[in-house]
Amino acid sequence: MSSETTPDLTPILRSLVLERAGEWQWRAPSAPNEQRPVVFGGQLLGQLIMAATAAQPGKRVRSLHAVFARAGSAAAPVELDVAALHDGRSLGTLSVTARQGSRVLAPGLALMDIGEPDVIRHQPPMPAVPDADEVPAAELLAEEGAELRVVGNVDLRTAAVTGPPELRVWARFDTGHVDQAVHQALLSWWTDPFLIGAAMRPHEGFGQGQAHKTLSTGVLTQTVNFHEEVDASQWHLFVNDSVQAGHGRCYGTGTVFSRDGRLVASFAQESMIRWFSDDARRGASAM
Repeated sequence: MSSETTPDLTPILRSLVLERAGEWQWRAPSAPNEQRPVVFGGQLLGQLIMAATAAQPGKRVRSLHAVFARAGSAAAPVELDVAALHDGRSLGTLSVTARQGSRVLAPGLALMDIGEPDVIRHQPPMPAVPDADEVPAAELLAEEGAELRVVGNVDLRTAAVTGPPELRVWARFDTGHVDQAVHQALLSWWTDPFLIGAAMRPHEGFGQGQAHKTLSTGVLTQTVNFHEEVDASQWHLFVNDSVQAGHGRCYGTGTVFSRDGRLVASFAQESMIRWFSDDARRGASAM
């Protein structure tokens, strides 16, 4: 099935429809990016997951580590190259690379598995936050076919309000897909965008409204681990915690809980926050 035969899909779902381009190669369209004309990192994570699953059917992505090497154009499709490093009975390892032509956008490493029964089990408790039904919709942040609700109605764009280096977000997608790879890919979408804003929250005079204007920001590396099957059409709580910021970088971790309190995924991210130019630095110093 190619994206041209699925005009009813939302842009995010269309970006997850792979077209085979070779024995170990696939191609997928890019979703429009209203903020900047570049490929969104969450899209690349989802496409890497879809390509890895297509390359080793019968296994699911257990973890994915990606390095965002350079920006890509949201007006162009993404090509996905897969190399099997290991394909065992229960585990597999794949190198998955997203590119546009000769430009490598994001090399990734995926651990695959078939799932196994418990030997031991534990998890942290889900944070005590208002239920999704009690939180107003964040219309300005939502994507087509997705609902987003920010606990505490935090506005990350403003530089006038400070808070702890954290963000709790409820999210779900409108999808009838049953393919677990699609649900993993959709869940990955919302692991990408909030840790940079969480890092800025404690610092007066800084907010995501400055991104790509006076501040150059972007995700550099991302790791996503899946602990349980996920249903992205149901509400999930994304718990974003910024751990450290300094030297033009920030590092944060996150957990994803189902509405009934199951830990379904976790993630970690290293990002860039640096002055966009010397003029911007001087202007901020004069404030």
